[in-house]
Amino acid sequence: MNLLDIAALLMTVAALFAYFNHRYLHLPRVIGLMVISLGMSLAIIVVGKLGLGGVENHAKTVVGSIDFDKTLMHGMLSFLLFAGALHVDLSDLLRQKWVILILASVGVVVSTLLIGVAALAVFGWLGIDMPLIYCLLLGAIISPTDPIAVLGILKTAGAPKSQEIKITGESLFNDGFAVVVFVVLASLTAGEAEPGVGQIALLFAEEALGGALFGLALGGVAYYLLKQSNDYQLEVLITLATVMGGYSLATAIHVSGPIAVVIAGLLIGNHGRLYAMSSKSRANLDTFWELLDETLNAILFVLMGLELLVLSYDGRYLLAALLIIPVSLLARFITVGTLVGLFRFGRSFAAGVVKILTWGGLRGGVSVALALSLSPGPERGVIVAVTYAVVVFSVIVQGLSLGRLIRWIHPPHKPVEAER
Repeated sequence: MNLLDIAALLMTVAALFAYFNHRYLHLPRVIGLMVISLGMSLAIIVVGKLGLGGVENHAKTVVGSIDFDKTLMHGMLSFLLFAGALHVDLSDLLRQKWVILILASVGVVVSTLLIGVAALAVFGWLGIDMPLIYCLLLGAIISPTDPIAVLGILKTAGAPKSQEIKITGESLFNDGFAVVVFVVLASLTAGEAEPGVGQIALLFAEEALGGALFGLALGGVAYYLLKQSNDYQLEVLITLATVMGGYSLATAIHVSGPIAVVIAGLLIGNHGRLYAMSSKSRANLDTFWELLDETLNAILFVLMGLELLVLSYDGRYLLAALLIIPVSLLARFITVGTLVGLFRFGRSFAAGVVKILTWGGLRGGVSVALALSLSPGPERGVIVAVTYAVVVFSVIVQGLSLGRLIRWIHPPHKPVEAER
Protein backbone atom coordinates (compact mmCIF):
# COMPACT_ATOMS: atom_id res chain seq x y z
CA MET A 1 0.00 0.00 0.00
CA ASN A 2 1.23 3.49 -0.79
CA LEU A 3 1.21 6.42 1.63
CA LEU A 4 -2.10 7.79 0.35
CA ASP A 5 -3.82 4.40 0.72
CA ILE A 6 -2.54 4.05 4.30
CA ALA A 7 -3.70 7.59 5.19
CA ALA A 8 -7.12 6.89 3.68
CA LEU A 9 -7.40 3.60 5.59
CA LEU A 10 -6.44 5.21 8.92
CA MET A 11 -8.87 8.09 8.38
CA THR A 12 -11.71 5.69 7.53
CA VAL A 13 -10.98 3.43 10.50
CA ALA A 14 -10.72 6.44 12.85
CA ALA A 15 -14.07 7.80 11.64
CA LEU A 16 -15.81 4.43 12.04
CA PHE A 17 -14.32 3.83 15.48
CA ALA A 18 -15.20 7.38 16.59
CA TYR A 19 -18.81 6.82 15.47
CA PHE A 20 -18.99 3.49 17.32
CA ASN A 21 -17.64 5.12 20.48
CA HIS A 22 -20.04 8.07 20.18
CA ARG A 23 -23.01 5.79 19.54
CA TYR A 24 -22.36 2.94 21.99
CA LEU A 25 -19.39 3.34 24.40
CA HIS A 26 -19.66 7.04 25.29
CA LEU A 27 -16.03 7.15 26.46
CA PRO A 28 -13.83 10.23 26.10
CA ARG A 29 -12.94 10.17 22.41
CA VAL A 30 -9.20 9.45 22.63
CA ILE A 31 -9.72 6.71 25.21
CA GLY A 32 -12.61 5.18 23.28
CA LEU A 33 -10.60 5.09 20.07
CA MET A 34 -7.68 3.39 21.76
CA VAL A 35 -9.94 0.84 23.48
CA ILE A 36 -11.65 -0.05 20.20
CA SER A 37 -8.31 -0.25 18.36
CA LEU A 38 -6.87 -2.54 21.02
CA GLY A 39 -9.98 -4.71 20.79
CA MET A 40 -9.66 -4.86 17.02
CA SER A 41 -5.97 -5.81 17.30
CA LEU A 42 -6.72 -8.58 19.79
CA ALA A 43 -9.54 -9.87 17.55
CA ILE A 44 -7.19 -10.00 14.55
CA ILE A 45 -4.60 -11.91 16.62
CA VAL A 46 -7.25 -14.39 17.81
CA VAL A 47 -8.47 -14.85 14.22
CA GLY A 48 -4.89 -15.61 13.21
CA LYS A 49 -4.58 -18.23 15.97
CA LEU A 50 -7.77 -19.87 14.70
CA GLY A 51 -6.19 -20.54 11.34
CA LEU A 52 -7.01 -17.40 9.35
CA GLY A 53 -3.41 -16.24 9.29
CA GLY A 54 -3.87 -14.31 6.06
CA VAL A 55 -5.93 -11.64 7.82
CA GLU A 56 -3.40 -11.27 10.62
CA ASN A 57 -0.42 -11.19 8.27
CA HIS A 58 -2.02 -8.56 6.04
CA ALA A 59 -2.90 -6.38 9.05
CA LYS A 60 0.64 -6.72 10.42
CA THR A 61 2.08 -5.78 7.03
CA VAL A 62 -0.03 -2.63 6.83
CA VAL A 63 0.70 -1.52 10.41
CA GLY A 64 4.37 -2.50 10.13
CA SER A 65 4.76 -0.34 7.02
CA ILE A 66 3.95 2.77 9.09
CA ASP A 67 7.00 4.31 10.77
CA PHE A 68 5.36 5.37 14.03
CA ASP A 69 8.39 7.37 15.16
CA LYS A 70 8.52 9.48 12.00
CA THR A 71 4.75 9.73 11.70
CA LEU A 72 4.42 11.21 15.19
CA MET A 73 7.72 12.92 16.00
CA HIS A 74 8.27 14.39 12.53
CA GLY A 75 4.66 14.69 11.44
CA MET A 76 1.72 14.91 13.80
CA LEU A 77 3.50 16.20 16.92
CA SER A 78 4.15 19.74 15.67
CA PHE A 79 0.48 20.26 14.76
CA LEU A 80 -0.82 18.77 18.01
CA LEU A 81 1.53 20.82 20.21
CA PHE A 82 0.71 24.04 18.38
CA ALA A 83 -3.03 23.38 18.62
CA GLY A 84 -2.68 22.69 22.35
CA ALA A 85 -0.56 25.78 23.05
CA LEU A 86 -2.88 27.99 21.00
CA HIS A 87 -5.56 27.90 23.70
CA VAL A 88 -3.38 28.14 26.82
CA ASP A 89 -3.68 31.43 28.69
CA LEU A 90 -0.15 32.84 28.92
CA SER A 91 -0.87 34.81 32.08
CA ASP A 92 -2.00 31.61 33.86
CA LEU A 93 1.10 29.82 32.59
CA LEU A 94 3.44 32.56 33.82
CA ARG A 95 1.93 32.41 37.31
CA GLN A 96 2.96 28.75 37.50
CA LYS A 97 6.20 29.12 35.52
CA TRP A 98 8.70 27.94 38.15
CA VAL A 99 6.66 24.90 39.18
CA ILE A 100 6.20 23.95 35.52
CA LEU A 101 9.87 24.52 34.63
CA ILE A 102 11.18 22.43 37.53
CA LEU A 103 8.70 19.61 36.94
CA ALA A 104 9.50 19.56 33.22
CA SER A 105 13.28 19.52 33.69
CA VAL A 106 14.48 18.31 37.11
CA GLY A 107 11.39 16.12 37.41
CA VAL A 108 12.21 14.22 34.22
CA VAL A 109 15.83 13.61 35.27
CA VAL A 110 14.97 12.44 38.81
CA SER A 111 12.15 10.21 37.57
CA THR A 112 14.48 8.70 34.93
CA LEU A 113 16.97 7.73 37.63
CA LEU A 114 14.32 6.29 39.98
CA ILE A 115 12.63 4.23 37.27
CA GLY A 116 15.96 3.10 35.82
CA VAL A 117 17.29 1.74 39.13
CA ALA A 118 13.97 0.06 39.99
CA ALA A 119 13.69 -1.44 36.48
CA LEU A 120 17.18 -2.93 36.85
CA ALA A 121 15.99 -4.78 39.96
CA VAL A 122 12.76 -5.92 38.26
CA PHE A 123 14.53 -7.23 35.15
CA GLY A 124 17.19 -8.94 37.26
CA TRP A 125 14.55 -10.69 39.37
CA LEU A 126 12.80 -11.95 36.21
CA GLY A 127 16.05 -13.16 34.68
CA ILE A 128 15.95 -10.64 31.82
CA ASP A 129 19.43 -9.45 30.88
CA MET A 130 19.12 -5.67 30.76
CA PRO A 131 22.16 -3.41 31.38
CA LEU A 132 21.69 -0.36 33.62
CA ILE A 133 22.07 2.06 30.71
CA TYR A 134 19.05 0.49 28.96
CA CYS A 135 17.07 0.61 32.21
CA LEU A 136 17.82 4.32 32.43
CA LEU A 137 16.81 4.66 28.79
CA LEU A 138 13.46 3.07 29.66
CA GLY A 139 13.17 5.58 32.50
CA ALA A 140 13.77 8.47 30.11
CA ILE A 141 11.13 7.12 27.72
CA ILE A 142 8.31 6.74 30.26
CA SER A 143 9.15 9.61 32.64
CA PRO A 144 7.80 12.57 30.63
CA THR A 145 4.09 13.22 30.57
CA ASP A 146 2.68 13.23 27.07
CA PRO A 147 1.09 16.50 25.88
CA ILE A 148 -1.19 14.75 23.40
CA ALA A 149 -2.68 12.32 25.92
CA VAL A 150 -2.86 14.98 28.67
CA LEU A 151 -4.52 17.67 26.54
CA GLY A 152 -6.98 15.22 25.05
CA ILE A 153 -8.20 13.99 28.45
CA LEU A 154 -7.96 17.17 30.56
CA LYS A 155 -10.70 18.73 28.40
CA THR A 156 -13.26 16.61 30.24
CA ALA A 157 -11.50 15.91 33.57
CA GLY A 158 -12.65 19.04 35.39
CA ALA A 159 -9.41 19.81 37.27
CA PRO A 160 -9.06 23.11 39.16
CA LYS A 161 -7.59 25.75 36.88
CA SER A 162 -4.28 26.05 38.75
CA GLN A 163 -3.68 22.30 38.67
CA GLU A 164 -4.83 21.95 35.07
CA ILE A 165 -2.33 24.60 33.95
CA LYS A 166 0.49 22.80 35.83
CA ILE A 167 -0.24 19.49 34.12
CA THR A 168 -0.75 21.13 30.73
CA GLY A 169 2.34 23.34 30.98
CA GLU A 170 4.57 20.53 32.18
CA SER A 171 3.42 18.20 29.40
CA LEU A 172 3.93 20.88 26.74
CA PHE A 173 7.49 21.68 27.80
CA ASN A 174 9.01 18.45 29.10
CA ASP A 175 9.38 16.92 25.64
CA GLY A 176 12.44 19.04 24.98
CA PHE A 177 14.14 17.93 28.19
CA ALA A 178 13.07 14.31 27.80
CA VAL A 179 14.39 14.10 24.25
CA VAL A 180 17.78 15.45 25.36
CA VAL A 181 18.02 12.84 28.14
CA PHE A 182 16.95 10.18 25.65
CA VAL A 183 19.51 11.28 23.04
CA VAL A 184 22.37 11.29 25.59
CA LEU A 185 21.50 7.82 26.91
CA ALA A 186 20.88 6.44 23.42
CA SER A 187 24.34 7.64 22.35
CA LEU A 188 25.84 5.71 25.25
CA THR A 189 24.03 2.51 24.25
CA ALA A 190 25.41 2.95 20.73
CA GLY A 191 28.95 2.79 22.14
CA GLU A 192 29.81 6.41 21.47
CA ALA A 193 32.19 8.30 23.72
CA GLU A 194 30.74 9.14 27.11
CA PRO A 195 29.82 12.84 27.21
CA GLY A 196 30.97 14.94 30.13
CA VAL A 197 28.79 17.11 32.35
CA GLY A 198 29.71 20.17 30.30
CA GLN A 199 28.70 18.51 27.05
CA ILE A 200 25.38 17.39 28.50
CA ALA A 201 24.69 20.89 29.86
CA LEU A 202 25.54 22.36 26.45
CA LEU A 203 23.21 19.90 24.74
CA PHE A 204 20.41 20.88 27.12
CA ALA A 205 21.07 24.56 26.43
CA GLU A 206 21.12 24.06 22.67
CA GLU A 207 17.92 22.04 22.63
CA ALA A 208 15.83 23.73 25.33
CA LEU A 209 17.03 27.35 25.39
CA GLY A 210 17.75 27.32 21.67
CA GLY A 211 14.27 25.97 21.02
CA ALA A 212 12.68 28.64 23.21
CA LEU A 213 14.58 31.49 21.55
CA PHE A 214 13.86 30.12 18.09
CA GLY A 215 10.19 29.78 19.05
CA LEU A 216 10.07 33.44 20.12
CA ALA A 217 11.60 34.52 16.82
CA LEU A 218 9.28 32.21 14.88
CA GLY A 219 6.21 33.45 16.74
CA GLY A 220 7.34 37.05 16.29
CA VAL A 221 7.61 36.68 12.51
CA ALA A 222 4.21 34.98 12.36
CA TYR A 223 2.69 37.71 14.55
CA TYR A 224 4.01 40.42 12.21
CA LEU A 225 2.59 38.66 9.15
CA LEU A 226 -0.77 38.09 10.86
CA LYS A 227 -0.96 41.74 11.86
CA GLN A 228 -0.54 42.82 8.22
CA SER A 229 -3.46 40.64 7.09
CA ASN A 230 -7.21 40.70 7.57
CA ASP A 231 -7.94 37.59 5.53
CA TYR A 232 -8.62 34.54 7.72
CA GLN A 233 -7.73 32.11 4.94
CA LEU A 234 -4.30 33.70 4.62
CA GLU A 235 -3.94 33.70 8.41
CA VAL A 236 -4.66 29.98 8.58
CA LEU A 237 -2.03 29.45 5.90
CA ILE A 238 0.49 31.53 7.88
CA THR A 239 -0.05 29.42 11.01
CA LEU A 240 0.35 26.21 9.01
CA ALA A 241 3.62 27.51 7.56
CA THR A 242 4.75 28.51 11.05
CA VAL A 243 4.19 24.99 12.36
CA MET A 244 5.54 23.00 9.43
CA GLY A 245 8.39 25.25 8.37
CA GLY A 246 9.33 26.18 11.92
CA TYR A 247 9.49 22.59 13.16
CA SER A 248 11.56 21.48 10.15
CA LEU A 249 13.97 24.40 10.51
CA ALA A 250 14.33 23.82 14.26
CA THR A 251 15.26 20.20 13.59
CA ALA A 252 17.75 21.27 10.91
CA ILE A 253 19.56 23.71 13.25
CA HIS A 254 19.49 21.20 16.16
CA VAL A 255 17.19 23.00 18.57
CA SER A 256 14.04 21.57 20.14
CA GLY A 257 11.25 21.62 17.59
CA PRO A 258 8.55 20.78 20.18
CA ILE A 259 9.57 23.66 22.45
CA ALA A 260 9.84 26.06 19.50
CA VAL A 261 6.34 25.19 18.27
CA VAL A 262 4.88 25.50 21.79
CA ILE A 263 6.43 28.95 22.32
CA ALA A 264 5.22 30.12 18.90
CA GLY A 265 1.75 28.74 19.65
CA LEU A 266 1.59 30.54 23.00
CA LEU A 267 2.63 33.84 21.38
CA ILE A 268 0.13 33.57 18.53
CA GLY A 269 -2.62 32.22 20.79
CA ASN A 270 -2.32 35.15 23.20
CA HIS A 271 -0.82 38.34 21.68
CA GLY A 272 -1.66 37.28 18.14
CA ARG A 273 -5.32 36.62 18.95
CA LEU A 274 -5.69 39.90 20.83
CA TYR A 275 -3.77 42.33 18.63
CA ALA A 276 -3.31 40.78 15.18
CA MET A 277 -6.68 39.22 14.34
CA SER A 278 -10.26 40.28 13.87
CA SER A 279 -13.04 38.43 15.70
CA LYS A 280 -13.94 36.62 12.46
CA SER A 281 -10.33 35.53 11.97
CA ARG A 282 -10.09 34.28 15.57
CA ALA A 283 -13.27 32.24 15.20
CA ASN A 284 -12.19 30.67 11.91
CA LEU A 285 -8.64 30.01 13.14
CA ASP A 286 -9.96 28.33 16.28
CA THR A 287 -12.36 26.19 14.26
CA PHE A 288 -9.62 25.08 11.86
CA TRP A 289 -7.10 24.13 14.55
CA GLU A 290 -9.69 22.43 16.76
CA LEU A 291 -10.82 20.30 13.80
CA LEU A 292 -7.22 19.46 12.84
CA ASP A 293 -6.39 18.64 16.47
CA GLU A 294 -9.38 16.30 16.84
CA THR A 295 -8.67 14.59 13.51
CA LEU A 296 -4.98 13.95 14.20
CA ASN A 297 -5.72 12.83 17.76
CA ALA A 298 -8.23 10.32 16.44
CA ILE A 299 -5.77 8.89 13.92
CA LEU A 300 -2.94 8.81 16.47
CA PHE A 301 -4.86 6.87 19.13
CA VAL A 302 -6.19 4.43 16.56
CA LEU A 303 -2.63 3.87 15.37
CA MET A 304 -1.41 3.41 18.95
CA GLY A 305 -4.01 0.68 19.48
CA LEU A 306 -3.10 -1.06 16.22
CA GLU A 307 0.62 -1.10 17.17
CA LEU A 308 -0.26 -4.09 19.38
CA LEU A 309 -0.16 -6.17 16.20
CA VAL A 310 3.58 -5.69 15.67
CA LEU A 311 4.88 -6.03 19.23
CA SER A 312 7.02 -8.90 20.52
CA TYR A 313 5.27 -11.18 23.02
CA ASP A 314 6.91 -12.89 25.98
CA GLY A 315 5.38 -13.80 29.33
CA ARG A 316 8.33 -12.24 31.16
CA TYR A 317 7.86 -8.97 29.26
CA LEU A 318 4.25 -8.81 30.39
CA LEU A 319 5.16 -9.53 34.00
CA ALA A 320 7.92 -6.91 33.83
CA ALA A 321 5.40 -4.39 32.51
CA LEU A 322 2.92 -5.20 35.29
CA LEU A 323 5.66 -4.52 37.86
CA ILE A 324 7.03 -1.39 36.18
CA ILE A 325 3.60 0.28 35.91
CA PRO A 326 3.39 0.85 39.71
CA VAL A 327 7.12 1.67 39.73
CA SER A 328 6.53 4.50 37.23
CA LEU A 329 3.63 5.82 39.30
CA LEU A 330 5.66 5.66 42.51
CA ALA A 331 8.57 7.45 40.85
CA ARG A 332 6.17 10.14 39.62
CA PHE A 333 4.67 10.46 43.12
CA ILE A 334 8.08 10.78 44.81
CA THR A 335 9.34 13.28 42.23
CA VAL A 336 6.24 15.48 42.25
CA GLY A 337 5.85 15.24 46.03
CA THR A 338 9.46 16.24 46.67
CA LEU A 339 9.47 19.16 44.22
CA VAL A 340 6.07 20.48 45.32
CA GLY A 341 7.21 20.11 48.93
CA LEU A 342 10.17 22.38 48.22
CA PHE A 343 7.87 24.98 46.66
CA ARG A 344 5.57 24.92 49.69
CA PHE A 345 8.09 27.04 51.60
CA GLY A 346 7.23 30.04 49.43
CA ARG A 347 3.66 29.41 48.30
CA SER A 348 0.48 27.47 49.03
CA PHE A 349 -1.10 24.81 46.83
CA ALA A 350 -4.67 23.61 46.41
CA ALA A 351 -5.59 20.39 48.20
CA GLY A 352 -4.56 17.14 46.55
CA VAL A 353 -2.08 18.73 44.12
CA VAL A 354 0.45 15.88 44.43
CA LYS A 355 -2.18 13.17 43.93
CA ILE A 356 -3.68 14.92 40.88
CA LEU A 357 -0.30 15.71 39.32
CA THR A 358 0.80 12.10 39.87
CA TRP A 359 -2.32 10.44 38.46
CA GLY A 360 -2.70 13.09 35.76
CA GLY A 361 0.83 12.53 34.47
CA LEU A 362 -0.28 10.47 31.49
CA ARG A 363 2.09 8.76 29.07
CA GLY A 364 1.17 8.47 25.41
CA GLY A 365 2.32 8.43 21.81
CA VAL A 366 5.62 10.25 22.40
CA SER A 367 6.83 7.47 24.72
CA VAL A 368 5.87 4.80 22.16
CA ALA A 369 7.59 6.75 19.38
CA LEU A 370 10.83 7.10 21.37
CA ALA A 371 10.84 3.39 22.19
CA LEU A 372 10.27 2.44 18.54
CA SER A 373 13.10 4.74 17.43
CA LEU A 374 15.69 2.58 19.24
CA SER A 375 18.17 0.64 17.14
CA PRO A 376 17.35 -3.06 16.63
CA GLY A 377 18.69 -5.30 19.39
CA PRO A 378 17.56 -7.73 22.12
CA GLU A 379 16.88 -4.86 24.55
CA ARG A 380 14.61 -3.00 22.10
CA GLY A 381 11.85 -5.62 22.18
CA VAL A 382 11.66 -5.54 25.98
CA ILE A 383 11.65 -1.73 26.15
CA VAL A 384 8.98 -1.39 23.44
CA ALA A 385 6.71 -3.98 25.08
CA VAL A 386 7.05 -2.46 28.57
CA THR A 387 6.60 1.08 27.27
CA TYR A 388 3.47 0.09 25.36
CA ALA A 389 1.94 -1.53 28.44
CA VAL A 390 2.69 1.55 30.57
CA VAL A 391 1.09 3.80 27.94
CA VAL A 392 -2.04 1.62 27.60
CA PHE A 393 -2.49 1.59 31.39
CA SER A 394 -1.86 5.33 31.58
CA VAL A 395 -4.31 6.34 28.87
CA ILE A 396 -7.12 3.92 29.74
CA VAL A 397 -6.94 3.42 33.52
CA GLN A 398 -5.55 6.79 34.60
CA GLY A 399 -7.41 8.67 31.88
CA LEU A 400 -10.79 7.15 32.76
CA SER A 401 -10.36 7.61 36.52
CA LEU A 402 -8.72 11.06 36.56
CA GLY A 403 -12.06 12.88 36.53
CA ARG A 404 -13.34 10.76 39.46
CA LEU A 405 -10.17 11.47 41.45
CA ILE A 406 -10.53 15.20 40.86
CA ARG A 407 -14.22 15.19 41.84
CA TRP A 408 -13.36 13.19 44.99
CA ILE A 409 -10.67 15.66 46.05
CA HIS A 410 -12.61 18.73 44.90
CA PRO A 411 -16.37 17.99 45.13
CA PRO A 412 -18.37 20.19 42.70
CA HIS A 413 -20.32 21.84 45.55
CA LYS A 414 -17.16 22.75 47.46
CA PRO A 415 -15.13 25.83 46.35
CA VAL A 416 -11.50 25.15 45.47
CA GLU A 417 -9.01 26.90 47.72
CA ALA A 418 -7.00 29.35 45.61
CA GLU A 419 -3.23 28.92 45.36
CA ARG A 420 -0.94 31.74 46.39
